[in-house]
Amino acid sequence: MDLLQTPEVSALKEADRRLATELVMGVLRWRGDLDFQLEELAGRAVERLDPEVATVLRMGVYQIQFLERVPKAAAVDEAVELTKAAHKRSATGLVNAVLRKCSTGGGPIKLERLDNLDQATRARARRAVPAWLLERWARNFGQAGMVGDDVALRLAWASTQVPPTVLRVVDPAQNLGRLRDELAARGIKTRPGRFSGRALVVESGNVRGCQALMQGRVVIQDEASQLVADLLAPRAGQRVLDLCAAPGIKAGQIAQTLRSGPLVTCDSSASRLGAMARLLPPWLPKEVQWLAVRLDATQALPFGCQFERILLDAPCSGTGTLARNPEIKWRLRGADIKRLAGTQLKMLENALGALSRAGRLVYATCSLEPEENEGVVERALEESPGYQVVLPGELESAYPALSPLFDAQGYLRTRPDLHALDGFFAAIIVRKNQPLPRCNNAET
Repeated sequence: MDLLQTPEVSALKEADRRLATELVMGVLRWRGDLDFQLEELAGRAVERLDPEVATVLRMGVYQIQFLERVPKAAAVDEAVELTKAAHKRSATGLVNAVLRKCSTGGGPIKLERLDNLDQATRARARRAVPAWLLERWARNFGQAGMVGDDVALRLAWASTQVPPTVLRVVDPAQNLGRLRDELAARGIKTRPGRFSGRALVVESGNVRGCQALMQGRVVIQDEASQLVADLLAPRAGQRVLDLCAAPGIKAGQIAQTLRSGPLVTCDSSASRLGAMARLLPPWLPKEVQWLAVRLDATQALPFGCQFERILLDAPCSGTGTLARNPEIKWRLRGADIKRLAGTQLKMLENALGALSRAGRLVYATCSLEPEENEGVVERALEESPGYQVVLPGELESAYPALSPLFDAQGYLRTRPDLHALDGFFAAIIVRKNQPLPRCNNAET
C-alpha cells in the first residue's frame, strides 16, 4: 500500500491513479479468495508460483472477476506483458492459460445485508480472511442470539467492503450546515456522522483537492477515531500528554479542544515525528504550547511533572481497520497479538505513573482482539490497584450520544459490522474515588 503514496503514482492521470488504487486495495481485500480460484485454475498451490507471477495472476483474476469496464482480453494481455516486465518470460504461457480459463464475474460484489447473500458469496467472504483469524473471532465474539461463526463471517464481510471517507471538521465553531452546502456546491455530498458532532461522512464526490481539505478546515479521519480523542476532553490550561501521537491527527483534535496550555506529543520514530512537525502546526491554537519528544513509551518516561490528561493510542494489530488497511490480514500472525499486548501493557503502566491525582487517561487501540484491549487494561489495574475504569453510568451521563457504544464494563467499543465504523476500543482510567466531570463537549 505504501506504493500508492509514491510520487510516481501521484503523478498519474486521475483515471489511472484510481485504477491503480482499485487494483491494489481490491487484491488485498480479496486475496484469500483470489488464491483459492488461482489454485483451482492453475492446478497448483500459490506458494509454488514465483511471487511476481502470483501477484500478476491475482491482479488478472481480480480485473476479470470484479472490474466490469476492463475487457477480459485486455486484462489477459496486460498480465502477460507484466509477466515479461517482471523478467518471468518462462511463465507467460501459464499466465495466459490460467487467465483465459478464468470466468468473468458480475462486477464488484455489492455492499448489502449479509443475510441476503447467497452461499457462494458467503464462502468467498470467509476465504477473504485468514482461517486463524476467523477462528479467533468465532471464539471471542459469540453472543446471545448469534453464534460465533456468524459474527466471524460478518466481520470478514465487513473487511472486504470499501469504507466511506469521513471528515472531521477542525474548528468546533464551524457551522456544519454551511460547510455541507459548500462541499455540495463542489459535487461532494455528505451526511452528519452518527456519533461525533464534528464528523461528516462523504456519500459521493471526491474530497481530495477540495478547498476545505487543502485549507485545513477539515481532515480525513474515521468517526471512531474521532471519538477516542473526544473522550480525553481536555480543559483549557491542563497539561496534556499524547504518548503515541504521530502522525498527529488526534493531537490536532486534542489541541483544538484544549485551546490553551501545554501539549506534549511523543513517538519513537524520528521520521514519524518529522511528518507530525509538518502536519500539526496549522491546527494548533496560538495559546497551545506544543512540544514534540522522541521516546520509547515502554521505557520509564522522562518527564518531571504529571499530566491532567494522557492519551495512549497504543500501537496494535489494527484488526479493527482491515477494510482500510487490508494488507494487515496477510502479514499479521497470532503470535504478534501476544507480543503487542506485552508492549501495550508496559506503555500503559508507564503512562499511569505520569497521571495526576485528578487526571484522566484514555487507553485506546484500533484492534478487535481482547488481549490488546480489556486484557491489557485489567492486567495494568491489577498491578496498579489505585486506578479504575470509569463506570458505565458515569460515562453515559457525560456522553449520552455515545451510550450505545459503552459496554457493561465501561469500555467503548465500535465494530465495522455493527456500527459501520472502524473497530476501536477505548477505556477511560482515573484514580479511584475520582468522579468523571461532565465535560464541555459531552454531547459529542
